[in-house]
Amino acid sequence: MATNIGMMDSAYFVGRNEILGWINDRLQLNLSRIEEVASGAVQCQMLDMTFPGVVPMHKVNFAAKNEYEMIQNYKVMQEVFTKLKITKPLEVNRLVKGRPLDNLEFLQWLKRFCDSINGGIMNENYNPVERRSRGGKEKSVKGSSKVSKSLQTNNTHHTPTVTTSSKPSGPKQARSQAIGGGSNSAAEVQALSKELEDLKVSVELLEKERDFYFSKLRDVEILCQTPELDDLPIVVAVKKILYATDANESALEEAQECLIESLGIEVEEEEEEEDGAEKAGTQT
Repeated sequence: MATNIGMMDSAYFVGRNEILGWINDRLQLNLSRIEEVASGAVQCQMLDMTFPGVVPMHKVNFAAKNEYEMIQNYKVMQEVFTKLKITKPLEVNRLVKGRPLDNLEFLQWLKRFCDSINGGIMNENYNPVERRSRGGKEKSVKGSSKVSKSLQTNNTHHTPTVTTSSKPSGPKQARSQAIGGGSNSAAEVQALSKELEDLKVSVELLEKERDFYFSKLRDVEILCQTPELDDLPIVVAVKKILYATDANESALEEAQECLIESLGIEVEEEEEEEDGAEKAGTQT
């Protein structure tokens, strides 16, 4: 099982839309934002689907909104991790805040982990809706279904009569057009907000990748500055690349030439020493 995955693994480059599509398809949900999984309930059910019978779904609260309610879900998840000997740390304090990047990273790991079990084949006998309604706490969903049923029965017994008129409505018609225009503008605002959210997530991911590579370069630089290694040919070549000032040209060729030249000189010196030793031996 792929419990430990490096930050530069391909799993962490899976996009937000693919993750949401994976969740919605497997659990028959209609999520549109990463923040909607901050309660931990969705993650618990993903584990329940992957490992049937391991997750106590009756303890999972799908209606959790407050942090103390969400924390209970993560306690359930931690118990499951312990049972399955999963060493992935749960950063609960960050996940319950609903920050898109933190939750996206955890979902990226979860997808990779679930896909590594049985080749990622979906359990066809698993009914996510039934499992949520029977096992999990889904009071709000049940209540909404009851309300909708009552509305349906009221509509069937009391069908209102509709009268039509050929008279122009005047101001009413203008008002309806304004409302229609408002709904269009609201949809545009929602679409732009969603696009802005995607861009923020992308920027955060790029900044994280930049910081990762910068830290690696800094480690290499510190290593090259070690006095005992300062004069080694390979260190001199690496420094030429690190401290190159021209951003348009690569310093790789110059570093390679420097390295080859240094190694060539060392080889010649070694051959001369060997020849000297042989001559000294013959003279004696």
